[in-house]
Amino acid sequence: MHNEKQFDKTLFFTVLTLLAFGLVMISSAGVIYSQTRFGDDYYFFKHQLLYGILPGFFVLYLFQKVDYHFWKKFAVLFFLSAIVCLVLVFVPGVGSRIYGASRWIQLGPFSFQPSEMAKLAIVIYLAAWFESKGSQKIKDVVEGLLPFLGIMGLIGFLIIKQPDMGTLGVIILTSFAMFFVSGARLKHLFSMGLAGTLALWILIKLEPYRFDRISAFLDPGADPRGIGYQINQALLAVGSGGFLGLGLGHSRQKFNYLPEPVGDSIFAVIGEELGLIGGIFLIGLFIMLALRGLKIAKNTPDAFGRLVATGITMWITLQAFINISANIALVPLTGIPLPFISYGGTSLVFLMAAVGILLNISKVADLSEK
Repeated sequence: MHNEKQFDKTLFFTVLTLLAFGLVMISSAGVIYSQTRFGDDYYFFKHQLLYGILPGFFVLYLFQKVDYHFWKKFAVLFFLSAIVCLVLVFVPGVGSRIYGASRWIQLGPFSFQPSEMAKLAIVIYLAAWFESKGSQKIKDVVEGLLPFLGIMGLIGFLIIKQPDMGTLGVIILTSFAMFFVSGARLKHLFSMGLAGTLALWILIKLEPYRFDRISAFLDPGADPRGIGYQINQALLAVGSGGFLGLGLGHSRQKFNYLPEPVGDSIFAVIGEELGLIGGIFLIGLFIMLALRGLKIAKNTPDAFGRLVATGITMWITLQAFINISANIALVPLTGIPLPFISYGGTSLVFLMAAVGILLNISKVADLSEK
């Protein structure tokens, strides 16, 4: 049995370092926000530990023990469950609307974000589907391209309705990477890229807030108190950090200037407190995770394992670099969390589940240095 083999320790310790780093930064970035909202300096820290990291570790331990082929049997069921949950966010009394977005399901005292579940579900479902088709059928328009577009269209419609452009971007780019690895024709990928760019432009034109985000990205100084506020505060934080930072706990922007300091803006606080050195350290961890994940994918003997490993690695890496790029004005703000670092239990538990599966795949991958 391959479970007797050791999982990839480099990947495991990289994730462990990311989690520890994230917990320290949530404690620091959230101290004022915690006090203002809940009257407790360490509310976010305690919640992340109790409802994110502890259940996350349990899930990771469990999933790294389960033979990854097991998930193939439940790929369709998992995918359909994710679709049902994405629909439930719009049902009054079940879904809850926060900041004008329908992204959460409320279960008593717990809230759950189905789009986080959808990321893992789509990776497992596409891996099983691509493997069942084989590389020849994937190249075919009727057998490969059109069904793939149908799957993307269904997921895309439900996530746009929430609305959550950042998550949609991560899912589509991850799915494209998997489609490419499965043997898709380059001309099909290129055509989809053009069509996707056109669709994105239409979606931006249809919603004023999306157009505002593009405007703020193109000219952050045009409306610093309005649409450009968040990106200006983030740039101010990163810029004032300089090379070495102001020191852990010494951010000024977290004093209710920077929106969501424990959420999608946490990288700005990292830049302010730990400077360029802290930012490079964090980016280095994500690069290490990407290199290990892609090495596992490359050296996995079967197509399903290779595709799942590719999907998980691309999802985590793309999400990290979109979030970081948004905080330093390289891409428009998207509102997606920084994996393992931002506050959020649902996101963390599904990330840990994905890492557990990746660690299990690493047991059969030949990772010896050639």
